[in-house]
Amino acid sequence: MIHLKSRRARATGVAAGRSGARRLAALAAATAFALLPTSASAYPDPGRVTGDIVVHDPTMIRATDGTYLLYSTHGGLEARTSTDRIAFSRSGNAFNTPPSWWRNYSSGNDPWAPDISYQGGKYLMYYAVSSFGSSNSAIGFATSPSGKAGTWTDQGIVHATTGSSDYNAIDPNLFVDGDGTWWLSFGSWWSGLKMIRLDPSTGKQYAGDRTVYSIASRPTGTKAVEAPTVVKRNGYYYLFASYDTCCAGAGSTYKIKVGRATRPTGPYLDKNGVNLMNNGGSVVLESHGRYIGPGGQSVMSDVDGDLLVYHYYDGQDNGTPKLGVNLLSWSGGWPTAY
Repeated sequence: MIHLKSRRARATGVAAGRSGARRLAALAAATAFALLPTSASAYPDPGRVTGDIVVHDPTMIRATDGTYLLYSTHGGLEARTSTDRIAFSRSGNAFNTPPSWWRNYSSGNDPWAPDISYQGGKYLMYYAVSSFGSSNSAIGFATSPSGKAGTWTDQGIVHATTGSSDYNAIDPNLFVDGDGTWWLSFGSWWSGLKMIRLDPSTGKQYAGDRTVYSIASRPTGTKAVEAPTVVKRNGYYYLFASYDTCCAGAGSTYKIKVGRATRPTGPYLDKNGVNLMNNGGSVVLESHGRYIGPGGQSVMSDVDGDLLVYHYYDGQDNGTPKLGVNLLSWSGGWPTAY
């Protein structure tokens, strides 16, 4: 996720700038404290969040005005806001009226797995339209001047698959490399996760490279891998993905795994050197206690570090999907949730 231009101090506002810095420091301290794990486990519990937190496939960004914007699956892409990254409230949907092309892929006009970012002075959102178990799917693209609910303008289809495709155009994630190259990772099940290059001027596939790159797969056993997220840290590209079964409440077996590469298109290897194209992946977060099936993740940067944003199924609330947020440490060259 791409986030937030730093504010420039006015020449005559040094004191105000220092006050702003103190507020940012206070926010960082407060949110870091809220995200401390609350029980001894191989994996941390989610940090404290309150309010309207029943979500699926969350993506979050800190807007230029400091407000946190969170979008998730269903309802025209559900929108929530927070001023402190703890208390969240519903603020409507990204789309008030479904674009007409959605009905070709989902009879219920039910979009999935949004991915929000900020590029070139505007907010971007990639999302999927499909139906459960189908590869007749499409990734859409929308833009907004503010990132807020009801302000999004749909820009149409970026990439689509059909019922005869051996991969699935869902769960998109935009990654912008340091050289300005745009990449979109996506996919689910079948032959695994894919990546295409995008044109920054259009937000759609780059005409000079029409390759569909394969970046993760499970050639034996279950094909269950989906929801890629790519970030670059300390010279490596990291691919996070959700493995195994989602959407089954307390029976879900979702977990988040990661691999890393020296190029955005891979190959991605896990801690043991196993290629993610061959069932590889090192676990970042999996079920523990009441927190069942974490996945549908995204990664964003904030004032206190990188955040893993995901949903889990609450074993103490009939398997209801809820928002999970944890900080990530990169000590040792691999992400660790805490």
